[in-house]
Amino acid sequence: MTKNPKSFDEIGLPAARRHLFLCVGPDCCTPEQGLATWEHLKGALKEHKIPTLRTKAACLQMCQDGPWLVVYPDGVWYASVTPERFDRIRREHLEGGVPVQEWVRAVHPLVP
Repeated sequence: MTKNPKSFDEIGLPAARRHLFLCVGPDCCTPEQGLATWEHLKGALKEHKIPTLRTKAACLQMCQDGPWLVVYPDGVWYASVTPERFDRIRREHLEGGVPVQEWVRAVHPLVP
């Protein structure tokens, strides 16, 4: 670790309140399903100017019912995330602060 860690601004990353991880398969879903959701997620976050980091993952170790979306620091795990489902997750969870309970499979928040 460096002596003087830099802020996100100093290294060119946007400030963010959350970090999203999306598993795009190939074990939990087809690559086509995963990539369609990924492309939609990227576009929706940009369009709605939501201060969120995003990472495309090849595996989150949940090998069925994907694509999987994990929202940190909340630690909310969503299964079977389609572009349409992501729109509702965006509105209710990312913008409104309330997870979409019917698609939540697990909750494991990060400890500060």
